[in-house]
Amino acid sequence: MAVNKIKKINHGGHGGLIRGQSVFKYKTVRCTLHKLPALLKLLLFLPLCIFCLALPPFYLLTGIAAAFLIAFVFKFTLYEQLTDLKPAFFYALLMYLLSVFSNFFENWGKLPLFELACLSLIPKDEFIRITLRLVLIVQFSALVFRTTSSLEIRESLRSLEKRLLSLIPFVGKKLASKSRFAQNVSLFLMFIPEIFANWSSVNLAWKARNGREGVRKIKTTVFILISLSMEKAALKSKAIESRSYENL
Repeated sequence: MAVNKIKKINHGGHGGLIRGQSVFKYKTVRCTLHKLPALLKLLLFLPLCIFCLALPPFYLLTGIAAAFLIAFVFKFTLYEQLTDLKPAFFYALLMYLLSVFSNFFENWGKLPLFELACLSLIPKDEFIRITLRLVLIVQFSALVFRTTSSLEIRESLRSLEKRLLSLIPFVGKKLASKSRFAQNVSLFLMFIPEIFANWSSVNLAWKARNGREGVRKIKTTVFILISLSMEKAALKSKAIESRSYENL
């Protein structure tokens, strides 16, 4: 019943608001990044993320500033960029709390209580590096997902898969016609922005019913989010099967 209420809001007047607020939502206003081949963006995305993991904090900060500038050049608003960074903000808060608890218990009994409390509030260097890495990777992810549609991702991966499998002697063409690896990878990639869109729907429905923040919200909305996501995944699976995408 709760899932049905979410659907009603999605089909009501708030639908556009939900779509506009979701993280990594495809941006229909086209820019230069939209024109780049989807396969090129995907092939550059993974090496860039791996490269970011090895950068020191100063270069990570420089990369974050550069990513913000690039996004502004390609007409991504500040609101859109901050929306995409929501997962990084929540993760950073979690990491900071872990850093506080870690500092507190490591120095318990070694310092006066006031000094211990002040020291505990100072984040560890490792926490800062992890947070900066995550922010930069999320920015790259936003640029890819907001400028690449699900169809472009699926078709580019499928084309690459066919080319690679066709190089195998004798059985290459047969494997290329039956393999579903690229399709499964593309579905997994597009599940990331979809889960955030579902959460936006659930969160707006909760607020529309004057729901309060707290443990009760988490207990209620997480179950609805899982149910809604599973239902949409099942519908997508049936749609793909009925259209025989695996045979393309």
